Formats: sequence, C-alpha cells, structure tokens
Amino acid sequence: MTNIAIFASGNGSNAENIVNYFTSHEDINIAMIISNRPNAYVHERANKLNIPSYTYNKNDFGSGTDILKKMAEHEIGFIVLAGFLLKVPQSIMDAFPNRIINIHPALLPKYGGKGMYGDNVHNSVKNAGEIETGITIHYINENYDEGDIIFQAKCNVLSSDTALDIANKVQTLEQIHFPKIIEETVRKNLKNIPKY
Repeated sequence: MTNIAIFASGNGSNAENIVNYFTSHEDINIAMIISNRPNAYVHERANKLNIPSYTYNKNDFGSGTDILKKMAEHEIGFIVLAGFLLKVPQSIMDAFPNRIINIHPALLPKYGGKGMYGDNVHNSVKNAGEIETGITIHYINENYDEGDIIFQAKCNVLSSDTALDIANKVQTLEQIHFPKIIEETVRKNLKNIPKY
C-alpha cells in the first residue's frame, strides 16, 4: 500500500475528489492532508472524509523538518499538490525525489510561474484571447511550474466565455483526469517508493 499526502491551500474540491477516487483502493491510500492555512475549507472536507489534516505555517514549510516527521508517522510515500500555493522546500523535494506532483490550471509552459494560480490564470487566458486552455499535471522542481510534464488535457475557450466559464471547464478536466493520472504515476514509480 502506498500512502499519499495531499497538500492544499484552499477549498479542497480536488482533494475531496482524489480521496473519493481512492476510497477502498487496493494499492493507494490518502493518509493525510496538509495545508498552510488554518481556515482553509479543505480541513472541513478532510474532517467529513475522516482524513487527518494538519496546518503548518510558512516558517514550518521553510525548514520542512516537522512536516517530514509528521509524514514519516503516516508512512507517506508520495505527495500530491492540489491547489497548494506555497513553494515546497528543498528538504521535502530531496526526501521525495520524483514523488511530488502538482496540477496547474493551464497548458504549461503558458500561464505558469509565481502568482499564476486560480483566477489569475483564467483571467490571463481570457485577456490573451486564447482559443484553448486546459490542465497540466507535472512533477515539481525548484521553480514554480517548471517540472517535467506528465499529462495535459485541453478544452476550448470561446470568445463569449468569461473567466468563470473558463474556470468551470478547467475544473471539469481536473475532476476527470487528476485522480487517474495520480494512480498511473504512483504505479509507475512503485520501485522508487520506500517501504515502511
């Protein structure tokens, strides 16, 4: 069994979708949720789903020590970022090489980088007059949104679409594809995931 930690900063709709997908899964278990915001709604979702959730502030993430300790307690082998807005520290990346993946609400390398999340991305797509956008699931590295791409899915952008319309289309892609790609990626990396 591979235990996964989800890192999330906000509402947690992706986190909930992932937890539901892996409920009763024979090989993969969502063991914990970590957030950098104590009031993030993801904690409410975690509580309802019976998943332990923890909050760590920016300083905690700076060192990574306490977070790594807590993840070791939960025997975490893989990390999924689902709407997580802080930069993951080098100490955590070193402990989970090629075992941290992120989802970005655009077709990278377009509309990525620091500050490019949520509505900022969808407004930029709209203002640029793009005719398509989508999602990118990728490994993380030391730079925002620059890790190796695992998967992309596209949707059309109509000239009549608002940023909210674009966000809804992108969220549909996230809900459909993210859990499946997590499953495939974990299975491909089994030999690199330590056994506790």
